[in-house]
Amino acid sequence: MKEQLQILLEGYTLSTEEAYTVLSRIGRGEINASQISAFITIYRMRPIRIEELIGFRQALLEMCLSVDLTAYNTVDIVGTGGDGKNTFNISTLACFVVSGAGIAVTKHGNYGVSSISGSSNVLEYLGVRFTSHPDALTRQVEQANFCMLHAPLFHPALKNVGPVRKELGIKTLFNILGPLVNPANPTHHVLGTYNTDLQRLYTYLHQSLQSSFVIAHSLDGYDEVSLTGPFKLTGNKLEHIYHPTDIGCPTYTEKELWGGDTIAQAADIFMSVLEGKGTLAQKDVVQANAAVAIRCVKGGTWEEALAMAKASLESGKALHSFKTFVSLTQL
Repeated sequence: MKEQLQILLEGYTLSTEEAYTVLSRIGRGEINASQISAFITIYRMRPIRIEELIGFRQALLEMCLSVDLTAYNTVDIVGTGGDGKNTFNISTLACFVVSGAGIAVTKHGNYGVSSISGSSNVLEYLGVRFTSHPDALTRQVEQANFCMLHAPLFHPALKNVGPVRKELGIKTLFNILGPLVNPANPTHHVLGTYNTDLQRLYTYLHQSLQSSFVIAHSLDGYDEVSLTGPFKLTGNKLEHIYHPTDIGCPTYTEKELWGGDTIAQAADIFMSVLEGKGTLAQKDVVQANAAVAIRCVKGGTWEEALAMAKASLESGKALHSFKTFVSLTQL
């Protein structure tokens, strides 16, 4: 590891093979915490390169516990996190709106590192028990149109990285890698990034994978469609900057997307939205992100996708999907 750290500290980049080897060694517990911290810090100070990203991703996928749910034509909706905006759990709520609209979701998520409440925090608080058992996950997808792939259960090789990330408390290259290593290998991906450089990197990677994907970035720094200003979407034959009014939505303020100061507050907001009691801003932002996923899977116009998202939320189908999922995790 010392050799690779020296290469990086001198301003050079790793080849795909070197990146693969480094992350494989971290996964095998061969790298100590100080070296992991140095390694993480380097990638906080300079952008990751596509060759490195490919190698890191390949290593993580080979070490993970995979589950085959490709027969269900699923989508994952996930942001990198690390945007520092402390929004409520928009992408997780969008997942249930999408599942309520009849599209299966295999959500890959984790506890918050640089935020108060990650997807795993809020779901666990609300009674979800995470599992890696293929039969249980299949049953959840079939009956709730949703399953949660809690990252620590599927990426045990990264158990030594977790404490270092938590102590640093900043976005790291693992924020970047997380959305790229869903163990269920969904057929569609809707990913959010906190800057345009990372959006471009994700786009290059997914073009090489020939997957169905949309990468979202709000130009004022959100890793999702925030409706606080213009946002850019890239994907299969797609690269366009939209203003909220272009999709029939108002513009909202950062304050209106506040996610709470505790996990309990985040959970209250989460349930309020699902129960139809959320503010107009909360509902519109969730529906906009759900619409991105609906269009990724089904195509169609913004108007059609937003109508499907709104119907899912207002009819209670999104809430039903959530409640069914929670009950299935407790079996």
